[in-house]
Amino acid sequence: MLELDKVSKVSNGEAHVTDVSLRLDSGTLNVLLGPTLSGKTSLMRIMAGLDRPTRGRVLSDGQDVTGLAVQKRNVAMVYQQFINYPAMTVYENIASPLRISGADKATIEREVDRAAELLRLGPYLQRTPLNLSGGQQQRTALARAIVKKAGLVLLDEPLANLDYKLREELRAELPKIFSESGAIFVYATTEPSEALLLGGNTATLSEGRITQVGSTVEVFRNPVDMVTAQTFSDPPMNLLPMEKRQGKFVKPGVRDIPVPAALSHLADGPCTLGFRPHNLSLTAEAGTTPLSAEVRVTEITGSESYIHLIHEGRRWVMLVKGIHDIEAGTMLEMHLDTRYLLVFDRDGRTVRAQPSGA
Repeated sequence: MLELDKVSKVSNGEAHVTDVSLRLDSGTLNVLLGPTLSGKTSLMRIMAGLDRPTRGRVLSDGQDVTGLAVQKRNVAMVYQQFINYPAMTVYENIASPLRISGADKATIEREVDRAAELLRLGPYLQRTPLNLSGGQQQRTALARAIVKKAGLVLLDEPLANLDYKLREELRAELPKIFSESGAIFVYATTEPSEALLLGGNTATLSEGRITQVGSTVEVFRNPVDMVTAQTFSDPPMNLLPMEKRQGKFVKPGVRDIPVPAALSHLADGPCTLGFRPHNLSLTAEAGTTPLSAEVRVTEITGSESYIHLIHEGRRWVMLVKGIHDIEAGTMLEMHLDTRYLLVFDRDGRTVRAQPSGA
């Protein structure tokens, strides 16, 4: 178990991490999700022992290891920018943690071959890293982390430089590999979709603070506030300031939105509605409410279309299946599925749909 107890990190007067408390259990997959400069890498460096927190403690299995150097911890770390030994072959790069630990020749060969097969490095084992592509070099760094069998494995956006197919395969394989070893697996990403694909637990970060921790699906479905909801939405969550008045959400110049039955307990007053791009559609169905907005640009991926919109000066995105080439400037009528509305109060906190204890 790894525990951060009210950890903060300040450097040159700038706060990188602020009052973070977090518990990570052995054998678990833990995602750190947040935009660039939200504190993910700073937090991982503190976990690894590369940096010492300005305040707070780091505990490993109940023991205070705050000042313990990384060399004295059983930690493996892989960065987005791969780090390998340039003078060593790929084989020796992967084998290096095993040699340092005193493993015998048979063990080294077995573990290197296993990691090389998983990461498709078999044909390149006798090459040096400088004779590899960027993706092959990153796979070498990942393989070295795999064979080390560390108790704490920290991966800082490690798949960003890999091709799509391999990235998808590794997302499925890596959690299984490390969880079988009983390691604490921490994976930092800026991509909400990657967090959902990995599963496990997620801690969302914003400006050096953790805004929410929980199972990945639970944090996605039930963010505690607007900041968390926006962190866990890509494309960005669509927002619409309204006022709840009896059974409707109302605003001058905007069509009234009926309050769904699940939100009937909400108190009247100002609020902000939040809904994700896929909660908007081009067709009317039961439980949807019509809205209109101006089309700015349409991005077609092949199987889906991202329609970028302007509504009352706010940028929205709609995600729909199929190819829809809609001309910029078009006033488009769309339909909002109100079953999946999030409602935030004037302080940005998520307002629960039912009274406490219900």
